[in-house]
Amino acid sequence: MWVLLGIAVIAAGFLLRFNPLLVILASALVTGLAAGLGPVEILSAFGKAFNEARYVSIIWVVLPVVGLLEAYGLQERARGLIGRMRGATAGRFLAGYLLLRQALSAVGLTSVAGHPQTVRPLVAPIAEAAADRQAGGLDDKEREEIKAWAAATDNVGLFFGEDIFLAIGSILLIRGLLEQYGILLEPLALSVWAIPTAIAAFLIHGFRLWRLDRRLARKGGRG
Repeated sequence: MWVLLGIAVIAAGFLLRFNPLLVILASALVTGLAAGLGPVEILSAFGKAFNEARYVSIIWVVLPVVGLLEAYGLQERARGLIGRMRGATAGRFLAGYLLLRQALSAVGLTSVAGHPQTVRPLVAPIAEAAADRQAGGLDDKEREEIKAWAAATDNVGLFFGEDIFLAIGSILLIRGLLEQYGILLEPLALSVWAIPTAIAAFLIHGFRLWRLDRRLARKGGRG
């Protein structure tokens, strides 16, 4: 049971708002030492994991591409597009993105969208433009709030959509942990039971986005 100390390190690190990468590293070290591994074995495990997941380096290609697109007016064109769409609101747009994010995550395409790829360069500016039109103008605090809504929508879509995919890490982790205690479950069973949770998450967050639209509309009416 000492290996579970790694979970306590993660909880404490996030609670104290330490750097996430350092928290994960410290948790892995604590877990490895508690399991009886030496420093060289822990380092070897890190190297093996990195070598088998080299696709993480793709982010270094994505970021320059996003930067170039923004430099050549991607956000301005996104705002112009939403401005020409009648009936488009921040809440409706984000609800549509939430549905898309959940659907893509459910089939394993978790890296197609995300904060650096879509939220910052596209989703947040479009939602901000729609909210600005609804409310008849936004102050700086309200603009930051709309950006937060865009980021939160991406998080909800990914978190509650990815567990529907059979081969996602969280499903395999749950299956492996239960198997250690003699509870045998197929990944399909876990995925199927993740569907009602994903539907509930969509309805709850969709209701929150509807309330956001109502609030923006009231402000626009007063203007």
